[in-house]
Amino acid sequence: FSGPFTDVVTTNLKLRNPSDRKVCFKVKTTAPRRYCVRPNSGIIDPGSSVIVSVMLQPFDYDPNEKSKHKFMVQTIYAPPNISDMEAVWKEAKPDELMDSKLRCVFEMPNENDKL
Repeated sequence: FSGPFTDVVTTNLKLRNPSDRKVCFKVKTTAPRRYCVRPNSGIIDPGSSVIVSVMLQPFDYDPNEKSKHKFMVQTIYAPPNISDMEAVWKEAKPDELMDSKLRCVFEMPNENDKL
């Protein structure tokens, strides 16, 4: 995320499904009150991709404070007759889940970069 952080800062994640099956995804964060994620879950068709917008809410930035915020993108192959997304995640076995962890980095643009 690039500052200044006085307004909402948006970063996009591109989730790609390289497989030949539909994939369900959901995005989780360690700081849910600080971020707005749209869409935070969904289905990606085979060979397709989806753009997820992550909006960081305004806050007082302290360059000395290390960000411990993380995101996890969880995915699972979609069952053939998907009707209830909640049930897919509830009934998922740990060995069926795939996850990617991402760490947040906050950067302030240098004065020179603005010119």
